[in-house]
Amino acid sequence: MTQHSKLRDRIDAGTYVDQQEMFAHLSKTAALGEADRTAISAKAAQLVRDIRGHSNPGLMEVFLAEYGLSTDEGVALMCLAEALLRVPDADTIDALIEDKIAPSDWGKHLGRSSSSLVNASTWALMLTGRVLDEDRSPVGALRGAIKRLGEPVIRTAVSRAMKEMGRQFVLGENIESAMKRAAGMEAKGYTYSYDMLGEAARTEADAARYHLAYSKAISAIAAGCTDTDIRKNPGISIKLSALHPRYELAQETRVMEELVPRIKALALLAKSAKMGLNIDAEEADRLSLSLEVIEEVVSDPSLAGWDGFGVVVQAYGPRTGLALDAIYQMAEKYDRRFMVRLVKGAYWDTEIKLAQVEGVDGFPVFTNKALTDVSYIANARKLLQMTDRIYPQFATHNAHTVSAILHMAEDAEAYEFQRLHGMGETLHNMVLDQNQTRCRIYAPVGAHSDLLAYLVRRLLENGANSSFVNQIVDEEVAPEVVAADPFVEAADCANKIPTGPELYAPERPNSKGFDLGHAPTLSRIEQARAPWHNHSWHAAPLIAGESAPEAPEDVINPSDLTLVGQVSPASAADVEQALAAAKPWGAPAAERAAALNKAADLYEENFGELFAILAREAG
Repeated sequence: MTQHSKLRDRIDAGTYVDQQEMFAHLSKTAALGEADRTAISAKAAQLVRDIRGHSNPGLMEVFLAEYGLSTDEGVALMCLAEALLRVPDADTIDALIEDKIAPSDWGKHLGRSSSSLVNASTWALMLTGRVLDEDRSPVGALRGAIKRLGEPVIRTAVSRAMKEMGRQFVLGENIESAMKRAAGMEAKGYTYSYDMLGEAARTEADAARYHLAYSKAISAIAAGCTDTDIRKNPGISIKLSALHPRYELAQETRVMEELVPRIKALALLAKSAKMGLNIDAEEADRLSLSLEVIEEVVSDPSLAGWDGFGVVVQAYGPRTGLALDAIYQMAEKYDRRFMVRLVKGAYWDTEIKLAQVEGVDGFPVFTNKALTDVSYIANARKLLQMTDRIYPQFATHNAHTVSAILHMAEDAEAYEFQRLHGMGETLHNMVLDQNQTRCRIYAPVGAHSDLLAYLVRRLLENGANSSFVNQIVDEEVAPEVVAADPFVEAADCANKIPTGPELYAPERPNSKGFDLGHAPTLSRIEQARAPWHNHSWHAAPLIAGESAPEAPEDVINPSDLTLVGQVSPASAADVEQALAAAKPWGAPAAERAAALNKAADLYEENFGELFAILAREAG
């Protein structure tokens, strides 16, 4: 077993860990004493004051201050933006707009925002809501008539409002227009990393289309790569899931054969252009697979001498440090220098809900926001100690995080900050103006039809009333609260979110689930089903009485044509006897519940045999 494969086992084994144990480990890694943390928080609070004193706060901060996820209207807007992307027809759009806009109290937001754009949007939404809000009075009847006559107008207005909102956070509809728009910020000292908007490929045709789009974008961006220092040139971010329709652990062999050559081709293009190419982060169950793909790509000798290969790592998971260790080991093994973009994480809600739905006893991400902030700082410290092989890229809009990194870093040339286009502009301008380090803008590029899913992720990440972006322009929240030390809050980081098995407690236990992207779980399944690899089953009708089934039929494994067993189908007489014996189950509720729970327990106890049947019968 190689050193890296051992590390991969450690990464998989660290998916579900005790959060309080992780807090102790992360606190040790961060190595910040009480005096350090006090100084960091004080500097961060001053940054908050400076941002609030700025005449032009960012639109996203202003918007979220008025329409955060703590308000009914903010939730309605988020739902509307996300759903408009998927609604296929005008009638459904009209119904959706009526459902989300009419019940909300838009009037209470009118004139409260410091942004004329937000105030104008509030006025339009308030009028739309009043038009849609019917009652039984004559005025209500008139509104109903206006609604029926004006639905296309309302539909168009809302769609345009969403597009205008998206324009604030997407640099351009194509790479050429994006680069032209980027020139102004580049003149101020910023560099860019372009991201071609789009979700995961569902078909091979999708993957081919995304690969072509990435190739064209790299060729276009190459014109702006004029510096001999690759860190000063623009770069590109790519998604592995956009380049293969079955990017999952169950298809690892196919992924390695088909996806790796596509990534290598893009990497060679980027190398020839002297630009950075970052592999974006994916969901937690793909972390190990992503590292396998990345190692296979960077091991190619043709990429030697190129310092632009980059990896995005998410700090909201307990395996962040292990992933950084794996990347550093690759850099040493293949004599490379990598770029690593550290982010908080973009799929938190999905990871939490997926773990609950699957019945997993734990979560692959931290359930405490302060612990994610601690993880970010601790792993930033780790990256700053790896600069002989790693160029750290700290993506954050949080003043406390920025203050912590500036406190820990010694060489401003050794790293850079990053922000999203449309967010955190004032904070990063301050850092850049003080010549403390480089700053790069992560800039989405794509058509309006592709931006809503991206926009909703940003709203989810930053829309909660506890988020830094939401609080930054809220004068009612003291700067010291906005920039509070996360180590203090994270000290009480016991999980308060019910896990999969706890989801329906105390009424009943939830069904046991299996994380099929988790190596230890897969090993446990394999051990449980191993005794049944060559077993032959026989299935026959179970009825109230003696059965007389038809002749047995062979069941063949379609993948290797071996015999799984035989099935004796029910005869007509069996069916008649079963129907004649059928009657309502009249036992007391407690007795029925006990029987059903016993059946459920037996399914879970015998999962090895059941998995063996399912796998062999399906091939």
